[in-house]
Amino acid sequence: MENKRRPGRTRSTEVGEVRTLERGLHLLEALSEAETLSLSELARRTELSPSTAYRLLETLRKRGFADWDEDRGLWKVGLRAYQVGSAFLTRGGLVDAAMPEMEKLVDELNETVNLAVLDGNEAVYIAQVEGRQLIRMFTRIGARAPLYCTGVGKALLMGHSEAETRRMLGSGPFRPFTDRTLTTPEAFLEALRESQRRGFALDNEEREEGVRCIAAPVRDNRGKVVASMSLSAPASRVPDERLEGLGQRVRRAADAVSARLGWAG
Repeated sequence: MENKRRPGRTRSTEVGEVRTLERGLHLLEALSEAETLSLSELARRTELSPSTAYRLLETLRKRGFADWDEDRGLWKVGLRAYQVGSAFLTRGGLVDAAMPEMEKLVDELNETVNLAVLDGNEAVYIAQVEGRQLIRMFTRIGARAPLYCTGVGKALLMGHSEAETRRMLGSGPFRPFTDRTLTTPEAFLEALRESQRRGFALDNEEREEGVRCIAAPVRDNRGKVVASMSLSAPASRVPDERLEGLGQRVRRAADAVSARLGWAG
């Protein structure tokens, strides 16, 4: 059967287009691994000339797959890449891996369990299994929340360096939602270090009076934090004496999801 090409297209043209696509994807992979990179470092990691890397990055930027931080002179993954990745996470990856563990937690503890991912400097809720108590917590799927005053936000930042965390949060002071909200980077980083030490994060009525949230990070096959799982309940049902036990239970559930995603621990 005769192979037909569109008029004006040669085999060399097609090969060149495939090579350009491969280079663009290589740049995206490099960005995803380092979060922010200079043009020279991106060119070095992908073995491209700076001019070629810049041309490809500009194309990615126009399509929303890369973003340029003019103030800092750094490139990062754009929102469109996140949206494309989220299509996988929600359709056949992260949510499917997490849902059995979320349902187990609700069956066992009868409290609402959420799953959230990082988008810029906010957490976005992508899945929820509601508890069956008369008074229970509810969060709309797609809702956004600050990182500094939520359990899911703290857990998402447990895999970041202090320098990167400071950059994402800003210099403060942060908006207080309650009298317990941590409003300075120093106070937040101290709480984050404690979260990293014990393996789970706590929102101690920092976003909403009378509500406590316990969260743990979910990691992909490279060990990178890609989501956080949380249990939310009225503070009266999460007293201090239950915190450690509940925290370790949420942590085990998050680790089980990570294992499904290929993390070896």
